[in-house]
Amino acid sequence: MNYKYVVVGAGLAGLTIAERIANVLNEKVLIIEKRNHIGGNVYDSYNDEGILIHNYGPHIFHTNDKEVYDYLSRFTSWYEFWHRVLTYVDGNLIPMPITVETINQLYNINLSCDELEDFLKKQAVPIDDIKTSKDVALSKVGLDIYEKIFENYTKKQWGIDPAELDTSVISRIPIRFNRDTRYFADRYQGMPKHGYAKMCEKMISNKNIKLLLNTDYKEVIDQIQYETLIYTGPTDYFYDYKHGKMLYRSIRFEYETFSKEEYQSVPVVNYPNDYDYTRITEFKKLTGQEHFKTTIVKEYPNSDGEPYYPFPTKDNKDLFALYQEDMKKEKNVIFLGRLAEYRYYNMDAVVRRALDVFEGGLNG
Repeated sequence: MNYKYVVVGAGLAGLTIAERIANVLNEKVLIIEKRNHIGGNVYDSYNDEGILIHNYGPHIFHTNDKEVYDYLSRFTSWYEFWHRVLTYVDGNLIPMPITVETINQLYNINLSCDELEDFLKKQAVPIDDIKTSKDVALSKVGLDIYEKIFENYTKKQWGIDPAELDTSVISRIPIRFNRDTRYFADRYQGMPKHGYAKMCEKMISNKNIKLLLNTDYKEVIDQIQYETLIYTGPTDYFYDYKHGKMLYRSIRFEYETFSKEEYQSVPVVNYPNDYDYTRITEFKKLTGQEHFKTTIVKEYPNSDGEPYYPFPTKDNKDLFALYQEDMKKEKNVIFLGRLAEYRYYNMDAVVRRALDVFEGGLNG
């Protein structure tokens, strides 16, 4: 087989760059995917009851990047909605992220928006040198809110104390000095109207794109002639773990279907302190689908299974730095995406990164 470009991995990063190669450069590109489907972790499907579910947990598209939004809009129309999340604390459901509504419900008080900032400043723990996620939370919201909302949820999510995690983990959670209880504040939010899988199929509908599923690229790559390899898998696997294995966090999903139209009042409810799961998602509330039954999923983070989240500790960053030195020496390999670059990307950031890599390295 002879292809100018080979893409390893059919997640959003691989699909985006393959689509650009095929449609802009009019070049043939082969995508090799180890799973039996495209889309990576955004893949969705209909279960036995006919309810559209997300097979790897909830994925809500949101962005302020108009170029990314317009790009994906070529392949889908959108079901527009504002994502809402509640957190179960002290027997009550309170809105997340933290807003004046969250604090008022948590403490049964009646602060105004102007008073919230002063309230949190009084709670905050002064920390001169912020090094960990625990430091971030304590410096922003203080000990009591940290223990009620952040500490145990983070321990369940990552399996270690927040004091051992990089600042990036809790820094991603916004605090708003207003009454906006939407989980995201981005200008563009929603779901592909007919699902992510349909959107992904349209992305690679060009005849220049060939797809090989159920295949580990190492089994076939020696039989393929190519000029450039675009790799979106784990970098440690690419190098046969020569420096050691990178740590990732995985999730076990437990699906349940109920013979009623609604399970909970919002799409996602977090459980920081109760039960072993971190959250429950009700899919119909994400997709707007009408059905007389409803399906939920409970998430149990663990250290085994598919790699979902790069593990943000100093030791792992140091280990990845060794692989980065090897990556710099590659002449015809581009490392792209969450696993290959060992960093957390939202969906829009993955697409943005792939578009930038294409423009900067392949379309020059």
